[in-house]
Amino acid sequence: MKTHDLIQGSPEWLAYRKTHFNASDAPAMLGISPYKTRTQLLHELHTGISPEVDAATQRRFDAGHAAEAAARPLAEEIIGAELYPVTGSEGKISASFDGLTMDESTVWEHKLMNADLSSSLPGGFIPEQYHPQLEQQLMVSGADKALFMASSSDGTAEAHVWYISRPELRTAILQGWTQFAIDLENYTPTEVIIPAIAAPQMGLPAVSIQVNGSIALVDNLQAFGTALTAYVERINKEPETDQDFADLEATVKTLKAAEEALDAAENGALAQTESIDNMRRTVGLYRDTARTNRLLVEKLVKVEKENRRTKIISDAGTAFTAHMNSLNTRLGKPYMPIIHADFNGVVKGLKSMDSMLDKVNGELARAKIEANAVADRIQINLNTLRDLAGEHKFLFADTGTIVLKAPDDLTALVKTRIADHQAAEAAKEEATRERIRKEEVERLAREQAERERNEANARAKAAAEAEKNALDAMTPATAPPCHQTVVVPSQASALSDKHIADRNAAAFIDRIEAKQATPPSLSLGQIGVRLGFAVTSVFLASLGFEATTVKASKLYHEDDFPRICRALVDHIESVCEAVS
Repeated sequence: MKTHDLIQGSPEWLAYRKTHFNASDAPAMLGISPYKTRTQLLHELHTGISPEVDAATQRRFDAGHAAEAAARPLAEEIIGAELYPVTGSEGKISASFDGLTMDESTVWEHKLMNADLSSSLPGGFIPEQYHPQLEQQLMVSGADKALFMASSSDGTAEAHVWYISRPELRTAILQGWTQFAIDLENYTPTEVIIPAIAAPQMGLPAVSIQVNGSIALVDNLQAFGTALTAYVERINKEPETDQDFADLEATVKTLKAAEEALDAAENGALAQTESIDNMRRTVGLYRDTARTNRLLVEKLVKVEKENRRTKIISDAGTAFTAHMNSLNTRLGKPYMPIIHADFNGVVKGLKSMDSMLDKVNGELARAKIEANAVADRIQINLNTLRDLAGEHKFLFADTGTIVLKAPDDLTALVKTRIADHQAAEAAKEEATRERIRKEEVERLAREQAERERNEANARAKAAAEAEKNALDAMTPATAPPCHQTVVVPSQASALSDKHIADRNAAAFIDRIEAKQATPPSLSLGQIGVRLGFAVTSVFLASLGFEATTVKASKLYHEDDFPRICRALVDHIESVCEAVS
């Protein structure tokens, strides 16, 4: 807060207030002040001319200052700290404090006790009209709370209530001053509004009719008729201002009096004579003239007032529609929702054109402020969508609806939609990859099984052929005993094709089921050392064990050795059975 060395009530302080948006004017700016209208505040700040303080107002000010000075010690006792008066500002937003603590944590605002405050404060209620001033004081000072106090000038009455900040009101005040600044810039001073008072009406001549003994009439009907006709011709039949309507209402009263005067004169004349036809017809003519024009003026007043009322409301509606269109233009698309402006409601029960105009202008300003706040929120949300959505704009076909959400809610919605979409896409991609992987594994397994079956069949066929040739060349006397049989690849000929195929298939299945997690490290030499005799990779391949070639070495998995041993046992037993 920037402080200003000003004494409240001084010429310098008054000049300062004309260039700032003051806390005490916040109720009038929001249209809830019972002392000043929003239109009057616009006029004052635009022209720099404030109403002169009359003697009665000055006495009220003096009483308020006296009450404030007397109440200050009590306020300091309640707060528990010394208070000092100061004027502070944040930009053009200003506040004059009756009292502020040195650490600027607590505000004191004092009012002269009145009937409204004496009935509300004891119950812990601060009338709504004082809230904007208190809220702006907290906003400017950065204080946490305000002690609102009212007391009488003689110190016989005192009441106080603590005021705590209302964030929604603070937002409304900031938005209200923003719109007020726009209206102030476009303000055109009008004639100072004063209560309409009917212009003095020149009375018509008194009607005089006398009847003498010879039944001769002595009257001034001709002069009265001339005056009445001239009066009627001067009637303003196109009223526009409150002054015009006040004059016409006075005219109604004058014409009504003329009717009554003619009736009274006629009745007086009839009391003096039985029948004076000419006088009665003349009186009737003028009475009808007065009555007809009175009714015309009454109807004119009613119709024209309604026309003016309708025009005031219509003009406000047109202005608000133009404002809404400008907001949609700013946003780029018609995102603005319907903002309710109750122009009919605010003029209900009002009779003065000036009061109607002021209330409608206040409602127009309120609706503009609300619309501006909605447009600002939409703009924030559009910016968020642009920044966060990126390539996912297609997920937000309902932009026109979701931009009306609170910014935090929209941010969460955008992130959730994108995350859900990405998760769904990732799941799709993973499912596709898994399907392709399974299909590939199945294809490779089928191809490997087919290849190994073909190789096993080919090896078995070759081995059988070689064994047959060897057996044909051998005699029984030279055939080695079973225990002397050397394990060589040619002895596999004793196996049937089916036995070999089953064995190889089983070995393949074992290898698939025992999928290795580490590289092969078991060499042919190590296998021979463990077995006590040498084997070849070709022989092990015939048993279903394919080697992994690393440079010049043929390597096997360590987990293959137990199965190699079982395969060797099966092979030896099969060979023994075949030659025994």
